[in-house]
Amino acid sequence: MTDKYSVVTGAGGFIGGHLVAALRDRGVKRIRAVDIKPQDVWYQRFDDVENLSLDLKDKTACMQTCEDAGDVYQLAADMGGMGFIENNKALCMLSVLTNTHMLQAAQVKGVRRFFYSSSACVYNADKQRDEDVVALKEEDAYPAMPEDGYGWEKLFSERMCRHFREDFGLHTRVARFHNVYGPHGTWDGGREKAPAALCRKVIQACDTGRHRIEIWGDGKQTRSFMYIDDCVEGILKIMDSDILEPINLGSNELVTINGLVDIVERVAGIELERDYKLDAPKGVNGRNSDNTRIQQCLGWEPGISLADGMAKTYAWILEQFNARKAGNKVAV
Repeated sequence: MTDKYSVVTGAGGFIGGHLVAALRDRGVKRIRAVDIKPQDVWYQRFDDVENLSLDLKDKTACMQTCEDAGDVYQLAADMGGMGFIENNKALCMLSVLTNTHMLQAAQVKGVRRFFYSSSACVYNADKQRDEDVVALKEEDAYPAMPEDGYGWEKLFSERMCRHFREDFGLHTRVARFHNVYGPHGTWDGGREKAPAALCRKVIQACDTGRHRIEIWGDGKQTRSFMYIDDCVEGILKIMDSDILEPINLGSNELVTINGLVDIVERVAGIELERDYKLDAPKGVNGRNSDNTRIQQCLGWEPGISLADGMAKTYAWILEQFNARKAGNKVAV
């Protein structure tokens, strides 16, 4: 279906921008990139792509987006780091409008394949209470007790994808992302995630000479973080696969937040005093990706080390920080 569009929604954002770049690198000729944001604030924008600024909570906009589309990558969502998620539950839930209307439009317009980006926030909170967490298998999403707001919206939208496949024959694929990070993403302003926030804080400490860093929580909470290149490769592999049920897409390299700070400090060549903000949003105590299923299904799993990925991320954020300090416009 090379005559059809490959559509990326949320294309002005972090993962969406990288996905558009990857499709271009693959030689895909007809790409439609869609985002609610004005195009001058997209993280990546390409002139040889059809770029549209549309609000996909509106069904008419979704119909326009899916016109003459073969593959749809539905990444559009109102989301951010834990600080945003915990304080904007209603906004996160409203993304269900986008997912509902995009699925309806895909069905009506005869879309061949539909990819939905879910999240590890769908997993049962009772299985994430201990920092020494057992890696989460796909079946651990039930019985349902996901992250309030954002996690419930993601879990509900997963079910919609399943039923559109069962009832209407729409080829749907669902991946549960585990903490994606890397260059060309949010690094300031309140929606950034932990890797970008810590890079910015270390850079600021170096810049100001005030060698202290604020850490949300006690720093003992554990996570795995997936570099953006692994995420994009996984998306494309999953879309091309015969995997029907939601599948983990994440690194299984577990690290504490304190350990993540250690990595950034080594990249920057600095050691900082640490102030722990115990009343700040910190999410679950432990979360890691069990990659058994993706290894079995694809013979592949994310493999870029956290140290290598953070070095690249730090370098890009430092470049943006210095550009902004010099008075140049940067996207945050």
